[in-house]
Amino acid sequence: MSDKNLAPMGSKPFEDLKKVNEYGAEYWSAREIQPLLGYTQWRRFEDAIQRALTSCKQSGNEPSYHFAGAGKPIEGGKGAVQTVNDYHLSRFACYLIAQNGDPRKPEIANAQKYFAIQARRNIQYLFPCLVVK
Repeated sequence: MSDKNLAPMGSKPFEDLKKVNEYGAEYWSAREIQPLLGYTQWRRFEDAIQRALTSCKQSGNEPSYHFAGAGKPIEGGKGAVQTVNDYHLSRFACYLIAQNGDPRKPEIANAQKYFAIQARRNIQYLFPCLVVK
């Protein structure tokens, strides 16, 4: 099964939103995955991001490696441009947001399933001797 066919987290598959920075590292824009995870309001989504940041730190990881602050320019009325908060998220950050999101949202439940399947696939690939068939 290809990654593009693997449990899409919304109307657009998660992998299609992936970007790559100038150093070759993959990342996702928080503003772009927000609707994919069922959040219509940034402030509610940012609550999930803050819980994920706490989880990242408490697990011994450096949050700035996974949640890079970024500004995103948006065009308002009459052509005015405003910069809004955004984050460049690692795959691990996206996983933590899914784990710390509102579980009543079907999109969050689907994201949790997506990351569980991805984890299982990686374990099978990296450690085939651990997988019981």
